[in-house]
Amino acid sequence: MLGPVILAASRSDKMRRFISAAPGTKQVVDRFIAGETVDQVVPIIEDATGKGLEVTLDVVGEDITTPGQAAAARDAYLELIERLKDLGLGTKAEMSVKLSMFGQALDGGHELALANVRPVVEAAAAIGTTVTLDAEDHTTLDSMFAIHEELRKDFPQTGCVIQAYLFRTEEDASRLAAAGSRVRIVKGAYKEPASVAYQDKAEIDKAYVRILRTLMEGEGYPMIGSHDPRLIAIAQELARKAGRKLDEYEFQMLYGIRSDEHIRLAAEGHRMRVYTAYGTDWYGYFMRRLAEKPANLLFFGRSILTKG
Repeated sequence: MLGPVILAASRSDKMRRFISAAPGTKQVVDRFIAGETVDQVVPIIEDATGKGLEVTLDVVGEDITTPGQAAAARDAYLELIERLKDLGLGTKAEMSVKLSMFGQALDGGHELALANVRPVVEAAAAIGTTVTLDAEDHTTLDSMFAIHEELRKDFPQTGCVIQAYLFRTEEDASRLAAAGSRVRIVKGAYKEPASVAYQDKAEIDKAYVRILRTLMEGEGYPMIGSHDPRLIAIAQELARKAGRKLDEYEFQMLYGIRSDEHIRLAAEGHRMRVYTAYGTDWYGYFMRRLAEKPANLLFFGRSILTKG
């Protein structure tokens, strides 16, 4: 029951100030956030890829209120791409973007977000990598999927994310699997009403498996976003039944969570991609990580109590 409370706190300026000032916050934030700058994250990219892992990079920050801030977000990704070009990692290092960062919620936000994200996708393609559009709350998804479809006309490798807890997702998955997209499936980490999303964990898990089966049996490239050992085992079995080779799907997990499992899956020959976030505007991302798993919240609480 704590998850919805934490997600509500993620939108509170008062809680943002309190959490940011708490003495144990930095220790926990550093667990989930790879750094604040490109220079800080590059060694982490090199370390991960040196261990046989792949990465997807997220420049955190969602509270965009002006077109200028949206343009700055675009430029932050273009700076990242320049550094990735120097590393020459190809698809071992791709990017994940939230369209809210590119101005989606502003007046004329759909067109603005498309205009801002397109040069990022173009630049990524030019260095041999790609971009995945992250899913946000349900009110933004029609716009996200429309932008995804538009980008794929010129850059068919552009990926997108679907969320198992939403009722609409089984239909979305059927459409996307048939289209041959790159699709990451996650459980979902936004506070959504019962009118649009499952609220019970068991129901969400069942939906996840149904959707994953659709993706595995389709023509697309499934990306399994989960730390759940049971779902990972189910994904492996579904892939086997669908006749997929190890390079025809991949696992994705968050930086700082179950790192030993990252290495284990890669050692077994699986493509294992680490979702690696960095930047200064970490609060919203951090709070969703706390909401997803009670153990994260307990870890944070212990860190605060033992500091000072």
